[in-house]
Amino acid sequence: MSDTLLLAGTRKGLVLARKRAGSWETESLQLPMQAIYAVGIDTRGPAPRLFAGATSEHWGPTVLHSDDLGRSWGEPDRAPVAFPEKTGTALGRVWQIQPGPADQPGVVYAGTEPSALFRSEDGGRNFELNQALWDHPHRPEWAPGFGGQALHTIVPYPGRPERMLVAMSTGGVYRTVDGGRSWDPANSGIKCTFLPEGEQYPEFGQCVHKVAPDAGDPERLYLQNHNGVYRTQDWGQTWTEAAKGLPGEFGFAVAADKHKSGHAYLFPLTSDGFRFTPEFRRRVYRTQDGGEAWQSVSEGLPVEDFYGLVLRDALCTDDGEPAGAYLGTRTGELYACADDQWTTVATGLPDVLSVRATVLD
Repeated sequence: MSDTLLLAGTRKGLVLARKRAGSWETESLQLPMQAIYAVGIDTRGPAPRLFAGATSEHWGPTVLHSDDLGRSWGEPDRAPVAFPEKTGTALGRVWQIQPGPADQPGVVYAGTEPSALFRSEDGGRNFELNQALWDHPHRPEWAPGFGGQALHTIVPYPGRPERMLVAMSTGGVYRTVDGGRSWDPANSGIKCTFLPEGEQYPEFGQCVHKVAPDAGDPERLYLQNHNGVYRTQDWGQTWTEAAKGLPGEFGFAVAADKHKSGHAYLFPLTSDGFRFTPEFRRRVYRTQDGGEAWQSVSEGLPVEDFYGLVLRDALCTDDGEPAGAYLGTRTGELYACADDQWTTVATGLPDVLSVRATVLD
């Protein structure tokens, strides 16, 4: 039986949990007093490389990495992610760490606040700003959402290194087809409910919370918007509503199975104005038909009233077959799902900001 490694970035440090012989064990809190907004796992090398996008109140934001499954952490002598001096901009935090495709083993991407895309070619030690997205004429109109002005989603296109999709809050979805030399908005069909009637489908400015790619079809993606759940069948050219079966369309997180095409997960909330789960219950919803409909898959989650939520990067799947699913809550709980049955991994943690998991050989 293979082990599973689960990373959970929290408001006050990093939690590592291991599943051995069917049982979960958590290790002591690492990187204490640092808010870990992003975690990543790069499995393309001989050993997994772990990443933590950490923000210290004293030292500021950085990206740390570990090649020994979290026993030690390192960073380069200079800030790994930093805006060039000519931009007159300081890094607020790193919101996303995304390893590149398998055929680009040294490439790692980072999404930041303020909204920008950075690329590393040395395995995530040092990153360079994508100047074209930073210089986009829309950028002066991208505005902070409630959680900040964050580029939080990076989706490379399998087998097509010149293609990539990113998403930010607020700003929406943008795509490149020329390796990042130019970017175009891709928000057709996504509604901005906070705008006046007649102006609710702008070219850009949507408050996208998260986008997840389908395992079997790179043209299909799932999107949790500020108010609405969507999918695309043409790589973001057009988006259509996809909320059938959900008890609420507001939420932050969406994650897709890494092997089963058409399978994705959501953690819906009641509404923007009532940010609680429907009936105050912990309920995860899954589609198995590419977003045509969603059904609850919540067996094993506690039945007591729940007043927390799941943030945009705190729901994920692993790379196993069948894949496991994982979520962390703002009330400090970690849960794992295997064979449609949820298990409690940990409770009493600081609020969970980000999760990633991998199956170890």
